[in-house]
Amino acid sequence: MSGVAMSPAIPPLAEETVARLREVSTATLTTLLFKLGFRNTFLPGVRPLCPSTRMVGVAVTVRFVPAREDRAMLSRLSDPAYPQRHAIEHIEPGQVLVMDCRGVASAAAAGDILVARLQARGAAGLVADGGMRDFEAVQALGFPVYALGPAAPAHVVRHLAVDENVPIACAEVLVVPGDVLVGDGEGVVCLPRHVAENVAADGVEQERLEAFLLDKIKRGASLTGTYPPSEETLAEYAAYRRATR
Repeated sequence: MSGVAMSPAIPPLAEETVARLREVSTATLTTLLFKLGFRNTFLPGVRPLCPSTRMVGVAVTVRFVPAREDRAMLSRLSDPAYPQRHAIEHIEPGQVLVMDCRGVASAAAAGDILVARLQARGAAGLVADGGMRDFEAVQALGFPVYALGPAAPAHVVRHLAVDENVPIACAEVLVVPGDVLVGDGEGVVCLPRHVAENVAADGVEQERLEAFLLDKIKRGASLTGTYPPSEETLAEYAAYRRATR
């Protein structure tokens, strides 16, 4: 079995990119990624424990495999090199811990103490396609956590952590260390790192355009020519932007 991966340091995101992504919805991001040819970026079934929080951060990963009684024991949790505990203890500010739980909702990837440690370390969030124990206590922390739902059993009932900082599947979406995870009330989207900066810039402009279009629809405009916008509507929007800058 593999253990702690000796991967190179993951560079942080530029502050400007983080700030822009905080303004962009996961709905807009998935549309922009689709235009770039990326179809499988939204993590289905993974829902926010605190829908009012936003999450933007760089992925670090942990991979679980099915538990076997001679290896998945509570005593493993005392080992500081155990990948799940090592990843939490060494996470850096602005990073999101993403756990490959194989879609198993009946065991907890973490609980309130581990989430509190992530929060204290300055992590940006936790994403797991598995369960979360101490569900209400985790919600009370006000920290961005995304999971399949509540699950009381500890992860060793179903899982063994074997790898850290390797490419994983989370909710059947590829997450590579260094990718950018963005979460809101709808869920989580994974942005390949090399497109994140451009998508962030385009996303802010798309949000502004859609706010303009929504206002027109609310005032009685027809969908035809408004959504998607015609050349005339885009010209109207350009004039509006010049007048409001």
